[in-house]
Amino acid sequence: MRPFRAAEAGAALLLSALLALTTACGSRLPEQAFDARPNAHPSGGEPLRVGIITSATSPVGGDAFTGPRDGARAWFDALNARGGLNGRRVEVITCDDGGSGVGNNACVHRLLDERKVFALVATTALDYAGAPRVARAGVPDIGGQPLTPAYDTYPHLYGIYGSSAPRTGTEPGWGGVLYGGTEVYRWFKHEYGARTAAVVAYNQAASTSYARLITQGLRAEGYRVVDEQVDFALPNFRAVAADLRAQGADLVFDALDTHGNARLCEAMDALGVHVTAKVTNVQNWSSSVPRDYAKSPACRAALHVTGSSRNYEDTGHPAVREFRAAMGDRPLSQWQLEGWAAAMWFTDAARSCGDRLTRGCVEEFVNRQEPYTARGLLLPVRFEKAAEPPKTRHTCLSVARWQDGRGWVTQGDMNTNCATVPQLGYRP
Repeated sequence: MRPFRAAEAGAALLLSALLALTTACGSRLPEQAFDARPNAHPSGGEPLRVGIITSATSPVGGDAFTGPRDGARAWFDALNARGGLNGRRVEVITCDDGGSGVGNNACVHRLLDERKVFALVATTALDYAGAPRVARAGVPDIGGQPLTPAYDTYPHLYGIYGSSAPRTGTEPGWGGVLYGGTEVYRWFKHEYGARTAAVVAYNQAASTSYARLITQGLRAEGYRVVDEQVDFALPNFRAVAADLRAQGADLVFDALDTHGNARLCEAMDALGVHVTAKVTNVQNWSSSVPRDYAKSPACRAALHVTGSSRNYEDTGHPAVREFRAAMGDRPLSQWQLEGWAAAMWFTDAARSCGDRLTRGCVEEFVNRQEPYTARGLLLPVRFEKAAEPPKTRHTCLSVARWQDGRGWVTQGDMNTNCATVPQLGYRP
C-alpha cells in the first residue's frame, strides 16, 4: 500500500518543480546526461549493466533528486570492491533526464535499447514518462522513489515502499484511485497529544491540492485543522505566523517550496510562535538542516521527519554503519540510505538466482510473500496485487526529530511505531 507520506513527499517535490517552472523552462536532455562508472572486466565474465535514472538537473534544484542515485552508486562501488555480484562486476550507467518527460523517454531508450541494461535501480524521476516502455520491455525497476503514480500502475516496476495495487498498466491503483494510511497523524496525536494542526499552502493549484491531501488525513484522525493560505507572488508569512499563535496550533504541515518553508520558520521565530512539531518529509531528512534553517533556531528545534526507512543517524545498527562507512565524509541524507537499500535489494535478488541470472528470477525474489527489509534499513516491503483496497491496515513509520549538536534523533523504534489506521482514497 502506498502510504500517504509517500504521496505527500512526491507531491511536495512536484509542487516545488511547478513553482520553479514559473521562472525557468526547458526540456532538452542536459549535456553529460549519461555516465558510466569506470569498469575493469572481471575474470568471471562480462560486467552486469544496471541503469539509474535521476532528474539531477531539474527545475526543483541541483541536489533534490540525487540522493538515491548516490546511495545506490556507493553500494555498487563497495560491492565491486568485494569482488562483484556472483563474480561479475556491476557496471552502473546513470542518466540525468533533466526533470522532463522528453528527457526521461530519452534515458529509457538509451539505457534499455542502446546500453542493454539488465535492470534499473533507484529511479528518481520527476516525470517518469518512460515507465510504459520499461514495463513493455519487462525490465525490472527496483527500489524507485514513487514521485509519480507509475509504481502503482505498471508491472515490472517496484517502488521502494511496496504496493498492493493490481499494477496492470492501465491506470493507477484501483480505478485510478490510490489509498494511503493516516499513521503519521495518528503518531503525533498519540505521542504528543496534538489536537490542532495547521496546513500552510500557497494560493496556487498544485499547492492547494497537496494541502487538501494532508488535511484529509488529519481530519480522519480527529484533528481540528487550521487552513492557512498565502499569496504565491507576495507571501505574508508574518500574518500566517500570527494566526498560528492565535489558533494555538500544535503541529504545522506545509504545502510550500523549500524557500517558502524556510521563510515560514523565520516568521514563526520572529513572532515567538512555538509549536510541538514542524513536520516535514523524507526529502528534507538530511544533514543540511543547520544551513537551511540557520535563521530560525526555535523552529529548527521543532522539526520532525517521518518516513519508511531507518534513520541514517542510527549508528548503533550495523547496516547503518556499513552505509555511512561507504559514504565517507559526504553530507548525508535519508534518500541516500534508501538508494543504498534499493541497490542492496537488487543485489540480494540477483544473488538468489546463482548462475541462472534472469530478469524473471529477479522478479520472483521481489514478488515473494516474505517482505523485504534490506537488513533492517526498510520497514517490511511487499507487493501484493490486491483485487480490492483494504479499508484499514496495520502500518508502521520511522520518526526523527532534529536536535542541534546531535542531528536527527530517532523517536521510538520504527518497527513498533505502528497502528491500525484507515486507508483513504485519493486521485493522483
